[in-house]
Amino acid sequence: MLSMRSNVRAKAKDEAEKPFWISYADLMTALMVLFLVVMCVTLLEVTKTVTEQQRLESQHNQDIERLLDRFDAVTHDERFKGITVDRTRRVIDFGARAQFPFARSTLTLEQQRLLRAFVPAILEKSDDELGKRVLKQIVVDGFTDKKGSYLSNLDLSLQRSQRVLCALFGVPQSGEVAMTPQQLEEVRALFLVGGYSFNAAKDTDEESRRVEMRLILLGVKEQRPSTSGIEAGNFGICALGP
Repeated sequence: MLSMRSNVRAKAKDEAEKPFWISYADLMTALMVLFLVVMCVTLLEVTKTVTEQQRLESQHNQDIERLLDRFDAVTHDERFKGITVDRTRRVIDFGARAQFPFARSTLTLEQQRLLRAFVPAILEKSDDELGKRVLKQIVVDGFTDKKGSYLSNLDLSLQRSQRVLCALFGVPQSGEVAMTPQQLEEVRALFLVGGYSFNAAKDTDEESRRVEMRLILLGVKEQRPSTSGIEAGNFGICALGP
């Protein structure tokens, strides 16, 4: 009887002295499993984010190509023969259709008529959701030949780009369809002027004395700058010299 009591007491004492907490090895195993779970979730989230970004970039590039296709289709109109879209540089090149005399910034009546017909056609192709997702601004860049000084040519190249804008806001000739006030507002909001002097000169002086329309495109999720709330005022008149 005494022996049985001793065994019971010894057993109870052994059970009481067993550790309550899990062993160190078990704890490390649990932490490792938890770490792996967290890493798997993180990697999945990162992969999902990268995949989504790639999808957005791919869709945006497709939208850009679609807009360039539209502009290219406009240049195939017989009225605009000689105007091309350089998809690599993302430039509308007018070629001989918008060249200038030596040291002058004047455009012929025919050139002015061409611009007032071409720009509305471009605006029509970009005035929808696709165009607003892709096109940010259009910069009219003027160029000169290599004769003369850099600064004088820089001023001349700016005058040439300004002359294009003046032509758009000029009085239409007989038989022309006048640009609507809405189209003129779009020109004011969308078009900028820039001058390159004789930088990027072409093979001949005649080819160098030109203007191009450079397309500034939006980035992924970027939005076209808003002009709402800005007092536009009247269009005014151009005061450039000959």
